[in-house]
Amino acid sequence: MSKTVAAVLASLALISGSAAAQETPWLVRVRAMHIDPADKSEPVGGTGAADRLSVSSKTAPEFDISYFFSKNIATELVLTYPQKHDVALDGANIGSVKHLPPMLMAQYHFLPDASFRPYLGAGVNWTTFSKNHLLDGAASLEHDSVGLALQAGADVAIDQHWSINFDAKKVQIRSDVLIGGVKASRVKLDPLLLSVGIGYRF
Repeated sequence: MSKTVAAVLASLALISGSAAAQETPWLVRVRAMHIDPADKSEPVGGTGAADRLSVSSKTAPEFDISYFFSKNIATELVLTYPQKHDVALDGANIGSVKHLPPMLMAQYHFLPDASFRPYLGAGVNWTTFSKNHLLDGAASLEHDSVGLALQAGADVAIDQHWSINFDAKKVQIRSDVLIGGVKASRVKLDPLLLSVGIGYRF
């Protein structure tokens, strides 16, 4: 009888340990992210042609960390390194700019125990611009931008720990164009971010 009880207790301990492993709150992902700016500019005073400034698209690596407060509620910190984009005016290259756009998202995960796990998110984006080299230094973008971010995506489980992730975000990134320190235009980057990658739940 004692051996039977010991075996049952050992089995319960294994089951409990497995359940606890599934409830770990940390999830990390590595993704390939395609950045597609909206490319809209607004001349000061509303005069002249709009959409004159354009910023190049690019694909870059991205790393994010999620923390689950419950099975359904999580927060996600989205990180990458400064991304360099070419800038054109009426189709002619006028230089380049680097921007760093970390995001903090709040998410709702609809089917956390299923193999296909869709989610929606909303949060805030903070972008800082650096190394502005526009018009040989005569023009630059305002240093910082704070805006909203919306997100939709899904994790597809491979096993208990690993998953494939598909993600789309629409991000509000806007900045004044300064020439000689004076505002000359306002550019709306507002990129669409499309990502695919792999995640690991600890």
